[in-house]
Amino acid sequence: MGIYEELQERGLIAQVTDEKEIRDLINRGGARFYIGFDPTADSLHVGHFMTLCLMKRLQMAGNKPVALLGGGTGMIGDPTGKSSMRAMLSKEEIEHNCECFKKQMSRFIDFGEDKAICLNNADWLMNLNYIELLRDVGPHFSVNNMLRAECYKQRMERGLSFLEFNYMIMQAYDFYYLNQHYGVNMQFGGDDQWSNMLAGTELIRKKCEKDAYAMTITLLLTSEGKKMGKTVSGAVWLDPNKTSVFDFFQYWRNIDDADVMKCIKMLTFIPLDKIREMEMWDDSRINEKKEILAYELTSLVHGKEEADKALEAARALFSGEGNDENMPTTELSEEEAKNGLGIIQLLTMSKLCTSNGEARRLIEQGGVSVNGEKVSEVNKVFTFEELKEGLKIKKGKKVFHRIIVK
Repeated sequence: MGIYEELQERGLIAQVTDEKEIRDLINRGGARFYIGFDPTADSLHVGHFMTLCLMKRLQMAGNKPVALLGGGTGMIGDPTGKSSMRAMLSKEEIEHNCECFKKQMSRFIDFGEDKAICLNNADWLMNLNYIELLRDVGPHFSVNNMLRAECYKQRMERGLSFLEFNYMIMQAYDFYYLNQHYGVNMQFGGDDQWSNMLAGTELIRKKCEKDAYAMTITLLLTSEGKKMGKTVSGAVWLDPNKTSVFDFFQYWRNIDDADVMKCIKMLTFIPLDKIREMEMWDDSRINEKKEILAYELTSLVHGKEEADKALEAARALFSGEGNDENMPTTELSEEEAKNGLGIIQLLTMSKLCTSNGEARRLIEQGGVSVNGEKVSEVNKVFTFEELKEGLKIKKGKKVFHRIIVK
């Protein structure tokens, strides 16, 4: 089985421009492909995770990845899937985010001589002459076709700015530039980028009279059709300072039963023959599958040692086995704890709630337990002695936090 067939069986391929050519190219390791990352935050998130895994799979099969940081396109903002215009970031913010992305990518991609390379499109886009660009590229784009593109549809009713309208041209120009200067012959991306990617292949065909290829990967959606990687508190980040290793582990440990095997296929590097065996397991083993998924993904992102700790902490919570020292923890000084602390204070100090009001509502709705007992009084106070013994706070059904006094 070639890498193309493996991607198919894992359910990763959504659309391709030229299936036979793409199949042959990546199966023989002949693709010099790129994937773009617009630096809209200072960390990659779960939405980028499948893309990084795809790059890793293709590199392992002998293909050459180009990770393209959007230092230039980030100055405009991709309108795809957005109901309103993105917040504008400063040049300094974008440069900082690019540096953060590059560090995180190196955990997945092997950069180096004759391996993967990391580029920043600010190096060519920021120096473009507007009139020259219009004359060089403008004739090859039909406004009528651009307005029909899927990536603009959501914005047309509320108003699409001319700034964002240029995004497709910038992305297409990236592909053209990379093709001319780095021999890039393929672009990969999420399925919502299909229109932008086709624009790039067309620009290369019209200007260079040669073929370039595009393939989109399936968006990571829940069984309900929602984008995966979001929680009540926001995105699930790959940076442990933004989403703790334990919370990252728990996100995957607690996904819906219907999504488990899909995630194992699409995101892990477990061999397909082993996955086929797992598909035959009895329904009673669903929690075992979830634990495998969470452990594999945490190992990929944070390393085996951190994954072991998260697994131990999770088992300590749910089965009475393992070590709860690796659970997210807030440490209090004896001075802070000497007069006791109320449950509302503990919820805000541990950042389980962002305000006293949120903490109060959560308690009134029955969403807080401490050491296995539901807290029903918003004025509940825990004594110094109770705090010294240690508290395990449970928020809702899936979020746990430890309070200790040092």
